[in-house]
Amino acid sequence: MCNASSPPEPKLAKCDEWVKDFDLDEFTKDMKNLGDELEKNQGPADVRHLKKMVMWSNACGLVGMLTMGLGVHFVPIFALSTFTFTRWTMIAHHTCHGGYDKIHPNKNRWNRFKFAIGGLWNRMCDWFDWMMPEAWNVEHNNRHHYCLSELEDPDLVENNLKDMRDLPVPTFVKYLALPMLVTTWKWFYYAPNTYKELKLARWRKAGKKIPDDVVTSDAVTVRSLLFSGGTPFYSFWEFFSVVIGPYLLIHFFLFPAPLLAIGEYMGTGHEMYINAVKNLFLAELLTNAHGFVAIVTNHAGDDMYRFRDGCRPYSGSFYLRQVLASVDFWTGSDINDFMHGYLNYQIEHHMWPSLSMLSYKRSQPLVKSLCEKHGVPYIQENVFLRTKKTIDIMTGTSSMRWFPADYEKKYLEMDAVREAEKKNRKTVLLSDKCMTAVQE
Repeated sequence: MCNASSPPEPKLAKCDEWVKDFDLDEFTKDMKNLGDELEKNQGPADVRHLKKMVMWSNACGLVGMLTMGLGVHFVPIFALSTFTFTRWTMIAHHTCHGGYDKIHPNKNRWNRFKFAIGGLWNRMCDWFDWMMPEAWNVEHNNRHHYCLSELEDPDLVENNLKDMRDLPVPTFVKYLALPMLVTTWKWFYYAPNTYKELKLARWRKAGKKIPDDVVTSDAVTVRSLLFSGGTPFYSFWEFFSVVIGPYLLIHFFLFPAPLLAIGEYMGTGHEMYINAVKNLFLAELLTNAHGFVAIVTNHAGDDMYRFRDGCRPYSGSFYLRQVLASVDFWTGSDINDFMHGYLNYQIEHHMWPSLSMLSYKRSQPLVKSLCEKHGVPYIQENVFLRTKKTIDIMTGTSSMRWFPADYEKKYLEMDAVREAEKKNRKTVLLSDKCMTAVQE
C-alpha cells in the first residue's frame, strides 16, 4: 500500500526562485507600516517642495512663451516641451492622486476633486493637455493603478501593442514605425483611450449593457475611431469637440495670437506668429518623446511581471505587484527628478499613490532596503536602458514574465483570509462594545 503524498510543486524558473522563501505577511506588514509613517510625516516641507517644482515648471513655460516668436530654435522648443511634460507628470499627476489633499492650505485648488476638473476654464488654468483630466483620473488613478500589469490595465504595453508584436514582418520594419508612435502617442492613443475608460465607467455605473462584440481591454486610438469602425462609447466628433479639439485650437493657434498684433506693430507682419506656431508644434513632438521615455517605460520589459487575476487594493498581493511590475530610474537631485517628472520613483508611487513627490524621494532608499530584506526583486535602471527594453516589448523581440500561477493563487487566497480575519476582528470588537454598553 502506497502512502498518499502531495503533488510536487511545479518547477520554478531561476528568476522566480525567490518566491520559495518569500514571507508575504511580513513584507505586507513592513510596507504598510512604512506607508503609515510616510503619510504621518507629510507637512509644510512637502508643500514648499511642490511650490518649488511649480516655479521651475512655470519658469520653463515663461521662457518658452517669451522666445517662441523670435525664430524657430532650440530654446523655445525645449522650454515649452519641458513645461508641458512637468505640468502633467509632476503637478497634475500627484495633485490628481490626492498627494496634497491633506497638507496644502489651499483646499479649493490643490485637491484631487478640484484640480483641472469641472469645465474648460479649470482645465486651461490647471492642466491643459490632449487628455481630458476627468478621463485621465479614471484611466490612470483607478484602472491602471489598481489593475497593474493585468489584462484590465489600460496601460499594459504588451497588450496595447499586440498588433505590432504579431505583425509578420522583420523587426527593422517595425522600428520604422517607432518615431511616429513616440512623437504622437499622447493624442493618437492616450487621449482617446482615457476617454474610452471614462465613458466605459459611466456606462457601467448607469447599468448600460456593453455590446457582446466589444473587448473592453482593447485600446481605442484615433486610427480605430476613423478607420476601424470606431467605438460604441463615443463618436469621433464628440471626441474631437470635447477632448482634443479645444487643446488643438487654443494651445497651438489662439495662445500665440497676440504675436499677430505685436508683429504688425514691429513691422514683421505674421512672422512672429508663424514662428510661434512652428515652435509649439515642434515642442509637441519633443514632449511626446520625453513623455514616452519617462512614462511608457515604467512598467514594460522582460524583467517585469504580468498577472492573471485582480487583487484587493493595499493587500499583500497589491504591495508585491507594485514592486514586481514597476521600475525606478536614477534618483537623487531635484534637477534629475524634475527632468524625470518624478516618475523615477515609480515603485514607491504605485505602493502609495496618494503621497507627495517629496515623500517618494524620502521613501525610495527605505523601500529598496525592505525589498532586499525580503528577497523581492527591486529594479532600478537608467531610463534609456528601460526605453530599449520597452521597445523590445513593443516590437515582439521580448516578452514580459508571467508570475508563477500557483504562487499568484496562493497569495490571493492569503489576502482573502487576512481580509476575513480583519472583518472578524472588527465584528468582535463591535460586539464587545455593545456588551459593555449593555452592562453599563
